[in-house]
Amino acid sequence: MLDGELTGGHVLRRAIRGQRRRIVAASSLGMAHQCCEALVPVVIGMVIDEAVATGSTSALWRWLLALAVLFLVLSTCYRTAARITDGSGEHAAHRIRLDLGAKVLDPRGGADRGRLPGALTAVATGDAARVGAVAAALPYAVSALAGLAVSAVALLRISVPLGLLVLLGVPPLLWLGHVISRPLERRSEAEQERAAHASGVAADLVTGLRVLKGIGAEPAAVSRYRRTSQESLAAALRAARSRAWHDGAILALTGVFIAVIGLVGAHLAMRGSISVGDLVAAVGLAQYLLGPFQLLTYVNGEFALGRASADRVAEVLASPPAVAAGQKTLPQPVTGRLRLRGVALGALRRMDADIAPGSLVGIVAKDSAVANDLLLCLGRELDPDEGTVELDGVPLTELHPDTVRRAVLVAHHDAALFESSLLDNVRAGTDPTEKDVERALAASAADDVAQALPQGVDTLLAERGRSLSGGQRQRVALARALAADPPVLVVHDPTTAVDTVTESRIAARLRELRSDRTTVLVTTSPALLAATDRVLVLEGGAVTAEGRHLELVSADEAYRAAVLA
Repeated sequence: MLDGELTGGHVLRRAIRGQRRRIVAASSLGMAHQCCEALVPVVIGMVIDEAVATGSTSALWRWLLALAVLFLVLSTCYRTAARITDGSGEHAAHRIRLDLGAKVLDPRGGADRGRLPGALTAVATGDAARVGAVAAALPYAVSALAGLAVSAVALLRISVPLGLLVLLGVPPLLWLGHVISRPLERRSEAEQERAAHASGVAADLVTGLRVLKGIGAEPAAVSRYRRTSQESLAAALRAARSRAWHDGAILALTGVFIAVIGLVGAHLAMRGSISVGDLVAAVGLAQYLLGPFQLLTYVNGEFALGRASADRVAEVLASPPAVAAGQKTLPQPVTGRLRLRGVALGALRRMDADIAPGSLVGIVAKDSAVANDLLLCLGRELDPDEGTVELDGVPLTELHPDTVRRAVLVAHHDAALFESSLLDNVRAGTDPTEKDVERALAASAADDVAQALPQGVDTLLAERGRSLSGGQRQRVALARALAADPPVLVVHDPTTAVDTVTESRIAARLRELRSDRTTVLVTTSPALLAATDRVLVLEGGAVTAEGRHLELVSADEAYRAAVLA
């Protein structure tokens, strides 16, 4: 996993090193192509001097054959090099996407901190492609430089002043191109940043579309997206203008340079220093030089865009993990004893709790922020700022996040379903037996959902389960959590969209199914709380009351208001 001190330069170099074989092969073929291209005007000059001027038919056929061989070699090399080059760019981009995917899926977390999901998607698509394009552009740069070198040698053979003009003029031209590309790099980075933000806002709005419609907030949402989109468009236009100025300035400089070469060659021919064939070759080489310079312009632009994108990729890959990877192991078998002492994180304020193995405990938190922060601590998505959470006597901070999540499954309220069959959604990467799946479906009342679908459990669900109602989605998500059968299961509001009768049936079956496992229900549902062994009431981020559901309903007015309102 890549994290820590990582820069855009590291990302670019790693992308290039990973494709070095393809780059070397493409560069070799590209150099052969450019060298043949550069030799074409030289051969034409030889045709004029040795065949046309002398009237030699044999010399004409000999040089025409050489010209045909040149075109055969250069066309073959170009096609093969282009194919390899495109492959190197795609493979480099794919490797970066794998690195980004591994970083995002790292159990220690951290990659998504401060970033919208759409922003991460933009980095993994647009920015990865631009970095990959650098690996694809490198062979073009090498072949262009090879073409310039061959042209300079050919011009030196024709005339020393012409050869020196190319050799001495190219380095300053390349330096000017680099200087001109700096504004493009800055504006490209801003463009990608704004585009990623716009993608993130769009994904955020689409995810919460039903909620926005429910509260009548569509105008505010549309206004927010319009403003973000306009900012992204403005950044894209600034980058496009910068690219146009960059390309235009480079073409103007190279045009002047080529014109100077042509004028010097014409002057030498008029003085008799070079032959007519040499003049034709010199003019042809001057025109040919436009090709390598255009390639270098293209490469310079791709490097400018790639450097900006590489910085953004490096920023994600170098994100510090949200939690550290502990080295301790849990005693086997895991009994599921939870102990919280002085836990403080966000809205939590020094929470203390003891949850016995195999118990069914309810936790009531009127403040959703308190519930969310508690779930983050129990699933070790974040470590408490103060205090400790222990599982079977071992602090979670001393365990690897993978170890914690194999023992403690936190099923969030907004758990998403996948675009697959209902059965695949219940299995969800675990390996429960057919009996376990049937029991989980029955306990969550998701068996009723399966019976109502055309192909039963084999029915394909739409993306995020949108082909189901809200209550059906919740029951399938609960079935998935139950089928995993973890030693400790933490469920947050699993039945808010389920009718009361079905909710009562779920509560009874849940208690029976999890009779020997630790289960924590973070909910305000009276039906679920009535099935628990004990209820903890959180107020102000700390435990203010505890007891059985009926006792708290009778004795605690705040509890009644939270649960029965």
